[in-house]
Amino acid sequence: MENQQFVVIGLGRFGSSLARELVDLGYEVLGVDRNEEVVYNMSEVLTHTVVADATDEEMLRSLGIRNFDCGIVAIGDDIQMSILATILLKEMGIKTVVSKAISTLHGRALEKLGVDKVVYPERDMGVRIAHQLVNPNLVDYIELSKDYSIVELKVPHTLDGKTLNELNARARFGCSVVAIQRESGCIIAPTAMDQIHTGDIMVIIGSNENIEEFEQSVNSEE
Repeated sequence: MENQQFVVIGLGRFGSSLARELVDLGYEVLGVDRNEEVVYNMSEVLTHTVVADATDEEMLRSLGIRNFDCGIVAIGDDIQMSILATILLKEMGIKTVVSKAISTLHGRALEKLGVDKVVYPERDMGVRIAHQLVNPNLVDYIELSKDYSIVELKVPHTLDGKTLNELNARARFGCSVVAIQRESGCIIAPTAMDQIHTGDIMVIIGSNENIEEFEQSVNSEE
């Protein structure tokens, strides 16, 4: 994993943000975009950058794209180009191909091509922000499937000092506290006797319906 190399095709807001984060995590990243200005702006951030058309097969082959471990197609404004670039990455034999989709139909087309993961950054961010707006204690929200999610909830002062046994989330709401985050560190798989305190963040997993009941209970106690 240490020497894993990524190629990010499309350096718009999503692509450049993802590429920058991968570099910060210590990975080598090649950024590809047909916009010279965009490539220039990222040239000092990424390991390598190149101005190229993502549908130019000869150009991609000359860059040694097939030697990369993971290819991310982050093109969002041109569905046809996104699909063609994805096809090329798959045909070149890149181990893992991840593609950004801007609509459900776009995503279904990408899935038909056999990509390893389809991401919907705009949709997912919209879902997260909506949940955060209606629940002041919600720190983050990750949808695992249509019915199940993981959420991060701030512990309100009304629950300060309570043990997980007293909270009894599994029996009362059918969801589980799988971790507690606090300034001193993170408790993974906490026990029933672990206490929660104001300012801690509970990481909770469960069905969307059960988590919503749990959130409402926490909010009503404030």
